Amino acid sequence: MHPVLLLALALTLLAGCQPASSPASAPATRQTYAVRGVVQAIPADRRHATIKHEPIPGYMAAMTMDFSVRDTNVLAGVAPGDEITFTLVVTADDDWIEHLRRVAQATVSGPPGWHLAEPELSVGDLLPDAEFTSESGRSIRFSDYRGRAVAFTFFFTSCPLPEYCPRMSQNFAEARRLLLADTNAPANWQLLSLSFDPGVDRPEVLARYAGVYRGLNPDRWLFAAASTNTLAGLAPKVDLNVWRENGTLSHNLRTVVLDGQGRIFQQFDGNAWPPAQLAAAIRAAAKLAKP
Repeated sequence: MHPVLLLALALTLLAGCQPASSPASAPATRQTYAVRGVVQAIPADRRHATIKHEPIPGYMAAMTMDFSVRDTNVLAGVAPGDEITFTLVVTADDDWIEHLRRVAQATVSGPPGWHLAEPELSVGDLLPDAEFTSESGRSIRFSDYRGRAVAFTFFFTSCPLPEYCPRMSQNFAEARRLLLADTNAPANWQLLSLSFDPGVDRPEVLARYAGVYRGLNPDRWLFAAASTNTLAGLAPKVDLNVWRENGTLSHNLRTVVLDGQGRIFQQFDGNAWPPAQLAAAIRAAAKLAKP
């Protein structure tokens, strides 16, 4: 073969062995939405704000919920009652707000159910028993797990923000992985993910959702739904707030660890805690429990 043809063929083969693009150079999924709303509350650490926002076209209905900020300066000069505009940034596993601007003053009115008359329980208090419908369709109760540490959190399967219900499920998945991998960890523990949307989150829906986070291994992690009556009795005890607004659900975040007698061992508020911290609390509560 002619030397020039040999060279051309070699270059062609070499080019064919090169990847078209490197996975590291693939752009991350990132969506942004322009939002308008009214500030309801800003905590002292100014790392998030509770905002009652208007509908976000193509993403979610109007509701009141917490939004994280990456730069606390975003909330400088902003107070409850301010009407604002901001950009909501959503990635595959996170969301936050930026480019916040105050545009007017507004009257603050707390969402229905935000302040509840019943007092919240404290560490060491016995949590009243409650009944749920599991992903298999059978009834379960907290008391079914006496002698075991029980960690439970709340969610609903159609939750739209990655750092809310999906974050809780991801944290539970990682905490379970840590516990199962620890050969010195006690075995008497159980995870419960409790939906507060029983009308939608029927057993078959819960079973499909569960598979996304725990795969084919259901070991010590069960998904279930709380009825309206169950939720009404349980929510005030752990300061869980859930309300319907413009046809959808809004809520805060609560994760609770019970000891073997059903007493509150530790409570995690919000979503800033790492899974290792939850695993440590479960491990400690299980060691105190009677198998």
